[in-house]
Amino acid sequence: MDIKEIQRILPHRYPFLLVDRIIEIDLGKKIVGIKNVSVNEPFFQGHFPGYPVMPGVLIIEAMAQVGGVLAFKSVEEKMDISGKLVYFAGIDKAKFRKPVFPGDQIRFELEVIHVKEPYWKLKGLALVDGKKVCEAELMALVGDKER
Repeated sequence: MDIKEIQRILPHRYPFLLVDRIIEIDLGKKIVGIKNVSVNEPFFQGHFPGYPVMPGVLIIEAMAQVGGVLAFKSVEEKMDISGKLVYFAGIDKAKFRKPVFPGDQIRFELEVIHVKEPYWKLKGLALVDGKKVCEAELMALVGDKER
């Protein structure tokens, strides 16, 4: 899945769209997505000057966006999704294992723990060069666009 399809699904845009590509998807079960971390990311200007490290909260956000793609695409197969969004609804058991630096490519692997519509619970891993940098359990909600 390329960036155009990701942008069709997620409402995020620069500088907050944190997924570059979906390389594997098994609807209702699992997904694998990629984020290429560039030194040009706006957050590196202040986090940290002279020692750029990707903020952990943004690693979690990127993981949630990948999970949101899975939930949205899975629901899209079953119902009309016009007027719907995927919301980040919760986080548990987040752990940060290693820092992420400019030039890294983060591979996000998420699998469904369970679904009780409209809620999705997912277990996620973030890896750089095959090494775990972050893990978390996330909740997503596929719901109506609200003001």
